[in-house]
Amino acid sequence: MAISVTLSGVTLDYALYSVRAQSLRNAVLNLAVGGRLMAGQNDITVVRALNGISFKLQEGDRLGLVGHNGSGKTSLLKVLAGIYEPTAGIVDVKGRISSMIAMGAGLDPDATGLQNIKNLAMMQLVPRREIERRVPEIVAFSELGAFINMPFKTYSTGMMARLMFSVITSTSADILIMDEWVSAGDADFQHKARDRLSNIVDNAKIVVIASHDMHTIRRVCNKVLAMDSGRPSFFGPADEWAQMNGLA
Repeated sequence: MAISVTLSGVTLDYALYSVRAQSLRNAVLNLAVGGRLMAGQNDITVVRALNGISFKLQEGDRLGLVGHNGSGKTSLLKVLAGIYEPTAGIVDVKGRISSMIAMGAGLDPDATGLQNIKNLAMMQLVPRREIERRVPEIVAFSELGAFINMPFKTYSTGMMARLMFSVITSTSADILIMDEWVSAGDADFQHKARDRLSNIVDNAKIVVIASHDMHTIRRVCNKVLAMDSGRPSFFGPADEWAQMNGLA
């Protein structure tokens, strides 16, 4: 099976609240989101996060999503990852997806690090037998030692990041979805994490990454989708986009 990602006219709306009850607040918010608030069914306000997005990615493509905060990058990543179902349009994904979006979702602060490893792996749809096989390697990579049997809520921020990163990057995938270039833990661990992440990106058939770091986009990606108010303002080769923006 050829790995591919195809979007056709994808639109995503978020429901907010009653138009009539919040008319003044709507007016203010409408300015803040570029005029994208509109009245939906049952007198509910919706904000259109994505509006008619269409593109196709094939094996070997590395797509960089760029745009200011609120332009729709993260919403698009979540649609690609299957977290959100589009309001309209078609998302056709052929291949196994691994996503690095909101990495802390699904963690239980009262459970041990070990149990959270198993929970996170199950959320990634890893078979139970495969999880048991991979646990020792995940624990070793995280460098948490005896803390792996302590409640997750006792961890420092760096320890939490190390555990989450170790689980999420323990499996390979055909399609990798990322929100920013992930860093985790202290300086020594970050060096190891960068090596692992680079290897995963190299082995994935398709990569989609949203980032404000233009150097990362130029280094990793061969295509760029620039977002503006939920719409694409550019889709094409990364070199062309770099020349247009004085980055060549």
